Amino acid sequence: MQRLTSSLKYVSKFYKLDQLRPLIIQICSASTDLNFHKSVPPKDAGETKEMNLVQSLSHTMDIAMERDPSMIVFGEDVAFGGVFRCTLGLRDKYGKDRVFNTPLSEQGIIAFGIGVAAGGSTAMAEIQFADYIFPGFDQIVNEASKFRYRSGGQFDCGKLVVRAPYGAVGHGAHYHSQSPEAYFAHTAGLKVVIPRGPLQAKGLLLSSFADDNPVFFFEPKRLYRAATDMIPIGDWRIPLGEAEVVRQGRDVTLVAWGRQLHTMLDAADMARDQLDVECEVIDLQTILPWDTETIFKSVRSTGRLIISHEAPLTGGFAGEIASTVQEACFLSLEAPIQRVCGWDTPFPHIQEPVYMPDRLRCFEAIKKVIADS
Repeated sequence: MQRLTSSLKYVSKFYKLDQLRPLIIQICSASTDLNFHKSVPPKDAGETKEMNLVQSLSHTMDIAMERDPSMIVFGEDVAFGGVFRCTLGLRDKYGKDRVFNTPLSEQGIIAFGIGVAAGGSTAMAEIQFADYIFPGFDQIVNEASKFRYRSGGQFDCGKLVVRAPYGAVGHGAHYHSQSPEAYFAHTAGLKVVIPRGPLQAKGLLLSSFADDNPVFFFEPKRLYRAATDMIPIGDWRIPLGEAEVVRQGRDVTLVAWGRQLHTMLDAADMARDQLDVECEVIDLQTILPWDTETIFKSVRSTGRLIISHEAPLTGGFAGEIASTVQEACFLSLEAPIQRVCGWDTPFPHIQEPVYMPDRLRCFEAIKKVIADS
């Protein structure tokens, strides 16, 4: 705090207080603050049990492995449960031939998974952190995504699912905090899925195992043990490619996914309490293919759109959403579309609170679209 005070005294020589206020607010608002908004399963979902995100993922893989004898789980350290313990107990139950460790080679993990899936088995590959998926980028973009296309439909690796923890965690710095979903959303032939909590993880992951395309399933690791939902214990699924309207509203459409969805809900609460503004909050859930019609319907009703994600602004998936909505809903827009994202820098360590698109930045964007209309 003493260093912060000294720094602010120095920069105040060159900037007015009004110019410094947003920076001060961002520095003082810790990005590790998390207000998880629980989800409620449908009434027809059957018997439920409370689970956190780690338990929900493990439970879902257990169901899939029990019903599909061809399914194998592999990755770095998964045999003893993985660094986050998401595969804990699976090796004991299904044996070392179906749950096993791999060398530290992401390229090899992805390539092996492609081969397993092309041979007709279900491959569940775990990448220890999404930041480390890039050595396998060529296998993903030039092999997995194009397998069906380049064989004229004779072969495919649609039974490949790749799980990876992504996003900020409060202390991960630049090699354990990145959000790489936009890289893969640029690649036809893949599906990209990001749940916002334990309930969505169960439904979306089971659908991913059943899908005929390679699916990349990014999990918000900040929520692994910080979030619990009541989870249906049966075979309960959420269709891929469908967004969810988490909260209805009349004034502004807010779109996010993963952990950032909860930040948007916090900002929506602030807008309701302080501005009497009702925000419609939408969880995209599937990044590729994304649900255009649900977003279009909402924007045509509210006339305003804000998209937020942890990934950097430039080239982020928010830009794709903004451009598509601009083309389809231009006459309905009452204000310019806003993007609230990470900055165009490497993900920082000590400056993480400044980097994160927190609820205050999202709230400022809400105020701006209301003022501009």
